[in-house]
Amino acid sequence: MNCDLCGKPGRLFKVELEGSRIVACEDCSKYGKVIHEIKEEPSKNKMSAKAKEQGIIRSAPRTPETIQFIVKDYSSKIKNAREKKGLKQEDFAKQINEKESLLHQLESGKMEPNMELAKKLEKVLGIKLIEEITLEPEEKTDKMKANGPMTLGDMINLKKR
Repeated sequence: MNCDLCGKPGRLFKVELEGSRIVACEDCSKYGKVIHEIKEEPSKNKMSAKAKEQGIIRSAPRTPETIQFIVKDYSSKIKNAREKKGLKQEDFAKQINEKESLLHQLESGKMEPNMELAKKLEKVLGIKLIEEITLEPEEKTDKMKANGPMTLGDMINLKKR
């Protein structure tokens, strides 16, 4: 186990820092209130301590992640499709069993539909409101492999750049 702030292994403490409880090394623990020292139990894993320090940890292969989101121009698509069908907001709201005020907010862009409502609108109006993107897992760079897992300190440094 390593320090959440700087990533150093060694003597670790459970620390309360600005309302959050983290694991910190002896140096970083001075920034918060020490709750208790963490006693590291002998691991049941047969991987050597040296392998852990060097970041040679086997993990399951990452799978691509699919993210769904509502298109930006959803309001105009909904309004145009409804008008093409020759329906008033009141009639269309009754047809899809939703309130007219909800439909008005959607068409004016004041409210974004949730996924369930977007799917219902797609089906009834025959339009595309939901898009999907697939994120491929990134391969670890040499720098990431050398330094081990990313720590809070790394994120702060990234934000400063």
